[in-house]
Amino acid sequence: MSTPLLKVPAGAAALAQGEWLAPLTGHWVDAAQACLSRHAAVVRVTVVALRGSAPREPGASMLVDALGTVGTIGGGRLEWQATRAARALLCTRDSAPVRIEELILGPDLGQCCGGRVELWLERLTRDDLPWLLKAARAVRNGGGIALLTEFGGGIASHRLQRSTPGAASLYLRRTTQEQITLVEMLTPQRPRLWIFGAGHVGQALVRLLSELALFDITWIDSRAELLPANLSDEVTAQVCAAPADLVGVARAGTRYVVLTHDHALDYDVCRRILLRGDSAWLGLIGSVSKSARFRSRLLRDGVDREMLSGLTCPIGIQGIASKLPAAIAIAITAQLLQQQAGVPAAQLTGAELTGARLTGTENPACTAACKSCGSERRKDT
Repeated sequence: MSTPLLKVPAGAAALAQGEWLAPLTGHWVDAAQACLSRHAAVVRVTVVALRGSAPREPGASMLVDALGTVGTIGGGRLEWQATRAARALLCTRDSAPVRIEELILGPDLGQCCGGRVELWLERLTRDDLPWLLKAARAVRNGGGIALLTEFGGGIASHRLQRSTPGAASLYLRRTTQEQITLVEMLTPQRPRLWIFGAGHVGQALVRLLSELALFDITWIDSRAELLPANLSDEVTAQVCAAPADLVGVARAGTRYVVLTHDHALDYDVCRRILLRGDSAWLGLIGSVSKSARFRSRLLRDGVDREMLSGLTCPIGIQGIASKLPAAIAIAITAQLLQQQAGVPAAQLTGAELTGARLTGTENPACTAACKSCGSERRKDT
């Protein structure tokens, strides 16, 4: 006899279906405005101080509304306890809008990090939208402004002032036991990253970087059908028949990743970026052979050796052997994170690559006169 199938009520089936956790993209003041457009109140939870080891750094924030959360302060029992405290603050509208929670990760929460974390919990309502709007404008205008949240007597007030050079980016200032001020520097907008190419690697890279929400991305390709319509807020798609022409309108300090479908286009884009001389970083997808040929030709086309040192190729951290687009995207993303943190990327030096003289066995796919990069194969002498 066959066993009858268990029938699950429709409501129970719906509850069994999970949802993706929502990342906090951009600054928390922007996300708070968005939450308050859908909910009457939201609680922001921010790590304001820590001692020892903890899952997230000071400044990490999450938002808790009536239905869910946006962002993370590290997950696990710490985030569960913080969410629970935030829900209590959200439900008691007549209570003080600010609470400070200090949690010891080991004894209090059973987490092996062992550190001590101090959390700032603040209930925000639509009455807070005016100063949130001003704070968001300050972030977009390049930062340099401090947000002061002064709490005392059960009341929280907010004001903006110019930040002091060299001041800590986030700290609590206790005037008395009841008078506390949270000082937060409103950091500038995310670094600008231009990605040329919307093929398999380009799409995998943008998906991954969108989740991280660390860059304001301009994504460029001549093929409109490869640029998806539903992109996250930090990604701007640009269809251009001549992508290299857009290099001239990029702002100084932009980071670039070049991985188009055409080696000649790769070369033209890189040459223009290097001749500008004001990029924060330039990464080009390709082999050691491609790198050597491009560098040789760039030197002949007016890019001096100092400029050429700004080209990273091959791109991506070492040690990842897979050629799958997603794996390549992970390697590139890791290198971008290293570069942003000031860690020297693992790569061949410009001198090594410029002086390379390729043999016929080094790249059997190359023809005698490579049309894609314009260089000629030379034999060792």
